[in-house]
Amino acid sequence: MWLSIDEKDNRPLYVQIISQIREQVSSGVLKPGDELPSIRELADNLGINLHTVRSAYLKLRDQGIIDLRLGRRARIARLQERPNNTDAKAKLEQRIKELITDAQLMGLSPKNIRDLVNRQITGIEGE
Repeated sequence: MWLSIDEKDNRPLYVQIISQIREQVSSGVLKPGDELPSIRELADNLGINLHTVRSAYLKLRDQGIIDLRLGRRARIARLQERPNNTDAKAKLEQRIKELITDAQLMGLSPKNIRDLVNRQITGIEGE
């Protein structure tokens, strides 16, 4: 696992950590059962406050991405298939709407947005 902090990124540091771990899980770099660095170890490696890493890990736990147990290292959780994913689709649809709104506010046209989404999907399919 390799994480970095981009000081030019306007997102909070904990969001950058969450995003990178989620991306690595999605791409298969991190697999269920893989250990993550301890909170202190990751904070030291990134040169950030350990409470920032703790916030990221707690949010990842709440999202079902990692398992946290007292006295043990965090591990990538076993992802479970949901027979009824209507709720997941509704949450995702809301997030997509927010991203599209953000993209439009940045001046991107619907075609530009579609091209970006298609490029990401193509990347996932190629993995």
